[in-house]
Amino acid sequence: MSSRYIVKELLANITKELDNSKIERAAREAQLLLMHYLGVDELWLLTNQNSEISQIGKLFEWVNRRAKNEPLEYITKKVSFYSEEFFIDEGALIPRPETELLIDEVLKHIPNKNEKMTFAEVGVGSGIISIMLAKFFPNAKFIAVDISQNALNIAKVNIKKFGFDSRVELRLGSLLDVVDEKIDYLVSNPPYIANDAPLESNLSYEPQNALFGGEVGDEIIKKLLDEALKREINFFTCEMGYDQKGKICSYLNNKPQKSLSFYKDLSDFDRGFTLRL
Repeated sequence: MSSRYIVKELLANITKELDNSKIERAAREAQLLLMHYLGVDELWLLTNQNSEISQIGKLFEWVNRRAKNEPLEYITKKVSFYSEEFFIDEGALIPRPETELLIDEVLKHIPNKNEKMTFAEVGVGSGIISIMLAKFFPNAKFIAVDISQNALNIAKVNIKKFGFDSRVELRLGSLLDVVDEKIDYLVSNPPYIANDAPLESNLSYEPQNALFGGEVGDEIIKKLLDEALKREINFFTCEMGYDQKGKICSYLNNKPQKSLSFYKDLSDFDRGFTLRL
């Protein structure tokens, strides 16, 4: 085998490999893998199609991993969220575009961005929610909790990258068990999939405790609702499954509350709610 490789030929070979493995957007993912391997941007890739590369190192090892449906984000160790780039690795759930709507929902409920507040996030994962909210609320403090030390380690990298070490505090624990402070705003993207629900193969690479929420799926959401009511937290914004609106309404039916509103994702599915006390 030749030790020199032409960029456009490499792209064609990677695309074919991914396409044969039924990876959607194979050509685009081939570009992303090669850009990451070479450390170049898209402009360089487009204008250097005939350039030669002498070493491909682990490139085709990455291609083989992606062909087996391992998420691209775990291979490149980066993920885009709310127009920012974050570090990601196995041990934390890969952020989804619909979770950006949770950020929008919080912004809608707190018009004064300079307000001094204490946020708590349950299930911090890679840290994307607390970090983005910290960017929007410069005087707010954040307590971010997760049951996984691996997730907290990943969040720590991102918190340091964005310079929020002094405002986002990480704690290892379950739900709000390790939070004694008065909380103004609770946010969470908790596990909300039923334990017996079938999953796509790529989800098998992600931490299962960040996906499955119990026998029904909404058990953790209900526990967080109880915490919000018991502690009289002003606001609680939470992501949920598309089919859980009715169950949440029923659960809160006989409980004291000021208002409960739901928001939809871009496919017009119910995606989350805000409880205001």
